[in-house]
Amino acid sequence: MAKTLKITDWSLIPAFLAVAETGTLSGAARLLGSSQPTLGRQIRSLEDQFGTALFIRHPRGLTLSEAGQALLPAARSMQEAAGRMALAAMGRDHALKGVVRITASHIVAHYILPPILARLRREEPEITIELVPSDSPENLLFREADIALRMFRSTQLDIVTRHLGDLPIAIFASREYLDRRGRPRTPDDLMQHDLIGYDRSDLILRGMREAGFPATRDWFALRCDDQAACVELARAGCGIGFVQRHIAERDPSLEIIDLGIDLPTLPVWLAAPQSTRRTPRIARVWDVLADGLAPLLS
Repeated sequence: MAKTLKITDWSLIPAFLAVAETGTLSGAARLLGSSQPTLGRQIRSLEDQFGTALFIRHPRGLTLSEAGQALLPAARSMQEAAGRMALAAMGRDHALKGVVRITASHIVAHYILPPILARLRREEPEITIELVPSDSPENLLFREADIALRMFRSTQLDIVTRHLGDLPIAIFASREYLDRRGRPRTPDDLMQHDLIGYDRSDLILRGMREAGFPATRDWFALRCDDQAACVELARAGCGIGFVQRHIAERDPSLEIIDLGIDLPTLPVWLAAPQSTRRTPRIARVWDVLADGLAPLLS
């Protein structure tokens, strides 16, 4: 490469990584909360400093050039180092106040966390919460979140995890739908109904197969990978779905369908960087989350 990147150019590295990850300026802008023209200027500035093109432009977006591919590992190392520096500084903050960023799946963010976070706000008004609903894993070491609530155990190094328990799953539908179409009593009855399932995700398929159903994707009359949307589709009377049991139990318009079979459960894990896990505000939020989730878990 023609030039050496200076430390003052660090602000351009997140732009480079975001464009490399998303493949478009618009996608990178959404990821960083910036604008497309700003991202374009940052990429051009970075390319000017290196004296070479880092991306190849094509009608559908941008792909890394040979020089961009060579830069990528070093850029990721710089991002990780900056994240670790921020974590180290944060770990020395002993105040029970400040910002804590939580990431959880869309359905957990919609249906589980609101009452828990309401309690937290009452008890700790000086702690500000940033909630990131996301069905993709967030990188805790890059400070994309301080605490992750996940249905799987994090395998990242330097991450503290705790298995809180398991969420039971239920088959459910709206009472209006069941009054209209009848209530299935056996697994065979279920096949006579409209089923709501996921589109690209195989999570429900795997669960049904574990429960003894030889399920395939075409069993689902309605398919959507957004779990919260699936709940609302069932609530509207579109068919029979699968959901965390407590969500159906607390809604009088929904009815749980008992077919006498054992359904799989969802493991619930908390995760946080080891370097900040004991920071007072993060430790407090961690404890409130664990306590609030406990009544829902088996």
